Amino acid sequence: MGSQREFHLQQRKGRRVILFPLPLQGHINPMLQLASILYNKGFSISIIHTNFNSLNSSNYPHFSFHSIPDGLSQSEASFADIVSLLSLLNVKCAAPFQDCLAKLLSNIVEGESIACLITDSGWYFTQAVAQSLKIPRLVLRTNSVVNRMHLVPELPPLRVKDIPVFETRIPETLHQVALGLTNQTKVSSGCIWNSFQDLEQISLATLRKEFPIPMFPVGPLHKYFPASSSSLLSQDQSSIPWLDKQPPKSVIYVSFGSIAAINETELLEIAWGLANCRLPFLWVVRPGLVRGAEWIEPLPKGFLEMLDGRGHIVKWAPQQEVLAHPATGVFWTHNGWNSTLESICEGVPMICQPCFGDQMVNARYVSHVWKVGLHLERKLERGEIEKAIRRVMLEAEGQEMRERIVYLKEKVDLCLKQGGSSYQSLENLINYILSF
Repeated sequence: MGSQREFHLQQRKGRRVILFPLPLQGHINPMLQLASILYNKGFSISIIHTNFNSLNSSNYPHFSFHSIPDGLSQSEASFADIVSLLSLLNVKCAAPFQDCLAKLLSNIVEGESIACLITDSGWYFTQAVAQSLKIPRLVLRTNSVVNRMHLVPELPPLRVKDIPVFETRIPETLHQVALGLTNQTKVSSGCIWNSFQDLEQISLATLRKEFPIPMFPVGPLHKYFPASSSSLLSQDQSSIPWLDKQPPKSVIYVSFGSIAAINETELLEIAWGLANCRLPFLWVVRPGLVRGAEWIEPLPKGFLEMLDGRGHIVKWAPQQEVLAHPATGVFWTHNGWNSTLESICEGVPMICQPCFGDQMVNARYVSHVWKVGLHLERKLERGEIEKAIRRVMLEAEGQEMRERIVYLKEKVDLCLKQGGSSYQSLENLINYILSF
């Protein structure tokens, strides 16, 4: 077995893969996890990245990093309008990216060859660049398969209000971005998914008919390598010793990801909802989460003291460790795809609070298809929050969700083992890259 592995590693020696992540936390993590997996399988790795949300290359000494200017002004580099940001990045990065890629292709050291380019699907301009430089481009999709499915007209169980929503000043931009993304994925050399066969079987089958390119559902990517080293925010490690003091499955973990924003009234309703249910909670309040506030200043004076150690608030948490901790009982989440997958992988049921985009679809699947969580659909109000927490944490309905999500967790463990669907997909992907 060992000598076979040596042979395969030898075969990939001198084969370089170039990866280009989109500069948003939820897109950086899976791309760098994929890079680590490919490196571990014997490929050399180059990462091209923007100055905006620049990566910390010292965490990955074995990759070569190449930074390109993105030309964003301070006001443009904002998450207020993600669609406009994506559109701008695709325009402003085109020339610098082309120069950088051309340079990498012409500076190949002897005995090495560049196998392919892997870009986030959000970088739709890169297909034309790859074609002009005659290099195969694979696409990494960092959200669920079902999120591509809203392009297919008839799709229960989604309702109109579950269809991905992106607030944008210019609706035409949204159409242009969606079209660019879809069309340039269709003509790419293949699509890599951070998902697994058992979770999205029907969606994958439908999509394979729509998109005539090779598909590789190799996820969950974070199960191969943790994401902490690619975090743009520094993680507060005090979460773990605090969790160590709590009873098993007793803690409500609350985090709405790296982009979502709420107002002061919503912050107060969340705070009182958590306080009133009288269960321990770990709450991530990211600086910038509350519009118009630095951090948690809007909370009433003495709020934390009143809880007598039952609540712990941090600016950012080591999420994978938190979800894997035996004390964590439920995850109140915005349902970004990485967070949703991480919760499934640790068998932690969810309270769904989607904010925008694909999160609506993920929340609908969590609550109505996989039935491993509860969708908090009405407005944020302390009584509703308390009721939802009690349903998941203390009632029979919550116990059933827990049993179903533990069953999904077992499916994850199986798909990654030798002979499992993701294990096989990864083998197929590697052989495919070697075929270029």
